[in-house]
Amino acid sequence: MSSQQTDRPRAIFLDIDGTYADHGLAPAAHVEAVQEVRRRGHLVFVCTGRPLSMVPAHILEAGFDGVITGAGARVEMNGEVLKDTRFEPDVAALIVDTLDAHDVAYILEAPEALRGRTGVGERLRRILNPVFAGRSRHDGVLSTDVDPVEDILGPVQYSDDLRGASFAKISCFDSPVPLTGLMAGLGPQVGLIPSSLSALGDSAGEIFMAGTHKAVGIRVVEERLGLRRENIVAIGDSANDIEMLEYAGVGIAVEDGHPGVLAVADRLTPGPAGNGVALAFAGLGLLD
Repeated sequence: MSSQQTDRPRAIFLDIDGTYADHGLAPAAHVEAVQEVRRRGHLVFVCTGRPLSMVPAHILEAGFDGVITGAGARVEMNGEVLKDTRFEPDVAALIVDTLDAHDVAYILEAPEALRGRTGVGERLRRILNPVFAGRSRHDGVLSTDVDPVEDILGPVQYSDDLRGASFAKISCFDSPVPLTGLMAGLGPQVGLIPSSLSALGDSAGEIFMAGTHKAVGIRVVEERLGLRRENIVAIGDSANDIEMLEYAGVGIAVEDGHPGVLAVADRLTPGPAGNGVALAFAGLGLLD
């Protein structure tokens, strides 16, 4: 980045699902708002719990100044990877063994690939298709040819043995036992938050590296660009957005978001169906 770019007045960090996009579909108003505020000299970053391998090209088509993925585990700007952290191999193997022993349907998430156990794909489609039913096409989206289930499952590579896999996060979609009950055996290096797909309920969740969250990724960008914290804006809706909204100079929550996000927000905005990101930009005076 040039010094002129680091002097831009605002750096905005956008969650994807439920904030910038409705289950992988970005409203045209959001795309246009991102492009317009960047033309006006602001920086805009994706800041998502998804790994890079689960961020489809159509989401990034609007153009962003950088991408934080894996809920802060990986940070990339201008093709340079500034951070890429994974579970330690022994911890990763323990997690896989534990999930397999309890017949949990899960995906291991790494920047370069998504991995699942052989045969889990059909189980995951049965779980996810009802969640996304009726949401694959609606007015105002960037693309009407997007299948949100395939956005998630299309990149998955399947294997009979995942114990040697390298990954930064795990999405659990269906657990016959409460995931909270499995956490004690995984040790202090491992954390659990509710799934961003709230319709899946308590049988789903996201397992992450303790101490890694979206604000960690934002701080990497902040230090690289010399940003001022008061000029950082974060917009999100899920449990994994709490830390970034707390950290930002202005934290904006989607109005029907997770209670923890609403509790720390400075402002509220509608979800993607209400063009909430565009309205939030306008409310901050970024589109004047």
